[in-house]
Amino acid sequence: MIVTVNPATGENITEYSVHTAQEVEQRISAATEAQHTWGKKPVSERVTLLPRIAEVLRRHKARYAALITEEMGKPIAEAEAEIEKCAVTCEFYAEAAVKYLDDMHVPSNASDSRIVFDPLGVVLAIMPWNYPFWQFVRFAAPALAAGNGALLKHANNVAGCALVLEEAFREAGTPEGLVSALMINASEVAGVLADDRVAAVTLTGSTEVGKIVAAQAGSLMKKQVLELGGSDPFLVLADADIELAAKMAVKARFSNTGQSCISSKRFIVAESVADRFVELFVAGVEKLNTGEPTDRDNHIGPMARENLRTSLHSQVERSVKEGAVLLTGGKAKEGNGYYYLPTVLDHVKPNMTAALEETFGPVAAIIRVRDEEEAVAVANATEFGLGAAVWTGDVNKGYELARKIEAGAVFVNGLVASDARLPFGGIKQSGYGRELGEFGIREFTNVKTVWIGPAI
Repeated sequence: MIVTVNPATGENITEYSVHTAQEVEQRISAATEAQHTWGKKPVSERVTLLPRIAEVLRRHKARYAALITEEMGKPIAEAEAEIEKCAVTCEFYAEAAVKYLDDMHVPSNASDSRIVFDPLGVVLAIMPWNYPFWQFVRFAAPALAAGNGALLKHANNVAGCALVLEEAFREAGTPEGLVSALMINASEVAGVLADDRVAAVTLTGSTEVGKIVAAQAGSLMKKQVLELGGSDPFLVLADADIELAAKMAVKARFSNTGQSCISSKRFIVAESVADRFVELFVAGVEKLNTGEPTDRDNHIGPMARENLRTSLHSQVERSVKEGAVLLTGGKAKEGNGYYYLPTVLDHVKPNMTAALEETFGPVAAIIRVRDEEEAVAVANATEFGLGAAVWTGDVNKGYELARKIEAGAVFVNGLVASDARLPFGGIKQSGYGRELGEFGIREFTNVKTVWIGPAI
């Protein structure tokens, strides 16, 4: 039995029956059969599905957003924005996929050489709870356009979202079985991945789980895309607009209650401006309202699970014990639900817990540095490499520093964010492969060379 829990109250929402082995087999068979037909259709025909998905998402936005908020605690306005982002991404690929998947002609005097992009088949999508619609749709829209099918294994605490996603794709006219949600436990994933009819796997989640799935898929010689943890640096240089940087830092850290792999977590600030930045940053953090996520006046909702809050508080306690200075927050909110007050730790050192580990919740770590060279060194002193932000009054300098930072994406004077037009993914312990953009749509294709010689 899979039981969903409302993190704002701690009360059970719904009980779901786990699919039997026979039901899983039926869903894999249906996805395989549907994909065989779907993958043979021209791209121009396949992409007509995507605007219909966008229309369904927008039509049911209020219901879908309410479900996200109920199951994982996202503030309602952010949940609505998540649905809209899904719709926009579907519309983007409806226009761009034909170009991205068109044959590439390679000039040659002796042949008509081409590179073509064939679908791989059925892809297993292991998805997290923090963006329950977005994480799946950003994979599914390009993957379907490329001719693949999808099996969704969602995090169990958002099981309702998984079933509603399947329902939404079906309502939009997706061929029966092509997109299917598997109601299974984590222990059953390996068996699905080992099925010969499953061609590849994509996972968004923790680095620990990513390593397990990578090992399983690697032993089977199956393609993987892994988007894993992050401890993104937010560099504030001495010449930055400190007021703007501090304002944006609050958004960068505390959106989605800080439960995002690309949330800025380590704020690396030049000593000469650190006092002013900290003053403004803390003032902004203390204006954030923590409470019931359906109330639009609240900015911080509950953490998704009680054990996540317990783990986060342990990280804060260890960091303070190591010498970090607690400026605000640092404890659970009294009452029901898994709330944790927005927290700022100052004078964090690179070897402290809050700098070394991913803090997946509303906790910010401020690290003071002497100069730009030390800022880059500290930014790179992590096992992760997902995103990074650089704030400076000199954009040319920002570009040069961006080239030195070890990350899958660096934003100069902007918030790190995923965008359908741009490739998204990480390096080091943050994973490999790319989603979104031109590179993302080709991840689950066979990039095939076709060499055609002169007629004889």
